[in-house]
Amino acid sequence: MYRNTSTESNLTGASPDGFATLGLAPALCQALRSAGYREPTPIQRKAIPHVLAGRDVLGCAQTGTGKTAAFALPILHKLLAAPRAEGRPVIRALVLAPTRELASQIGESFRSYGAGGRLRHHVVFGGVGKYPQIDALRRGIDVLVATPGRLLDLMDDGYVALGHVEHFVLDEGDRMLDMGFIHDVRRIAGALPRERQTLLFSATLPMEIQQLAGRLLSEPVRVAVDPVASTGEPIAQSVYFVDGRRKLDLLLALLRGGEVDRALVFTRTKHGANRLAQQLERASVSVAAIHGNKSQPARERALESFKRGRTRVVVATDIAARGIDVKGLSHVINYDLPQDPESYVHRVGRTGRAGSSGIALTLCSSAERPLLSAIERLTRRPLARLATPAGLPATPEPSGPAASLDDERPSRARPRSTRSYASRGRSARPRHHARG
Repeated sequence: MYRNTSTESNLTGASPDGFATLGLAPALCQALRSAGYREPTPIQRKAIPHVLAGRDVLGCAQTGTGKTAAFALPILHKLLAAPRAEGRPVIRALVLAPTRELASQIGESFRSYGAGGRLRHHVVFGGVGKYPQIDALRRGIDVLVATPGRLLDLMDDGYVALGHVEHFVLDEGDRMLDMGFIHDVRRIAGALPRERQTLLFSATLPMEIQQLAGRLLSEPVRVAVDPVASTGEPIAQSVYFVDGRRKLDLLLALLRGGEVDRALVFTRTKHGANRLAQQLERASVSVAAIHGNKSQPARERALESFKRGRTRVVVATDIAARGIDVKGLSHVINYDLPQDPESYVHRVGRTGRAGSSGIALTLCSSAERPLLSAIERLTRRPLARLATPAGLPATPEPSGPAASLDDERPSRARPRSTRSYASRGRSARPRHHARG
């Protein structure tokens, strides 16, 4: 039986340093002040006390709500408070993430929050050489952040021992299922001590996630702050109806209009991301593409250039974009609508983070109108209709179903099933994610 503590906390009148009231160590509160954080987010207020108390937690919250700090801060507190054995550090906390970008982001959070502490952490994922990761593991680490595929490789090679893990975190659990990592997660969990604290965070709680929680968690507390349909009030969401063949013209008009500072543009496929990036580059737009076929160093260089403002536009697919966290991201633009309406929620959550404002624009062709309808049913809010800029032919919004399809036809005229790869067996796992 889950204990539901999902009633929203009232942050009005909070103390000057709200994190101290949660019982976190002074060193952690100082690190948070140095990073500019004063008040916990709702998911942090709800989850941190339970984690500090040693409870297993099933957390449900949208991207951009502070989930990483909700588990990283109390884990750091507990590790710092408990003296480790003499000699080489052993892995005492394990965090699994579905993508390289998210793993890197989590690792950076542990580094930032634990600044000045004596704990060692390391991040391992595929797409890069193993030997620097093996070297770090041999020297000993306290906190390991990993993608499932690379972690299993290192376990099979005898470089990772999980017998001392005290805290196990499964982040973005729903994405783990979608990417077919369920069998890997179960295998990794089987190598952990039975006596441990387990934390599972997910943006959605489908039946598969609840079943996984039932296997991995012991009498968990359930905390939630946002429903799956929530896209955040600070995000202004609008749609342009445009012929599929004129989407590029509309995108260029938006980028040249002066309102777009930095934009994350989503396409449906890796090929589409490459093609769009090349088209924008020919139009003198500073752009980079991020997707599963890019090497990890290339993805990191592109993201770092984007964060520093040297690149104005990043074109990304849904899988590669999970974990991208860029301060001051002004716009998210859906060049292609996603087949899964829940992916729209994750996309637009890249902007308007931590209470800041953001703008999400969607370019909708005739063939994509059923996908737009699915998004509006999920979020229970219609997207504002915007007039197409002068000189570009608009596609009027019909009162009924689209009568024709253009050359940007999706593979289906309706949203795909949200049934995970896991429910179809391991063989259905996407090949380009097989090694994490």
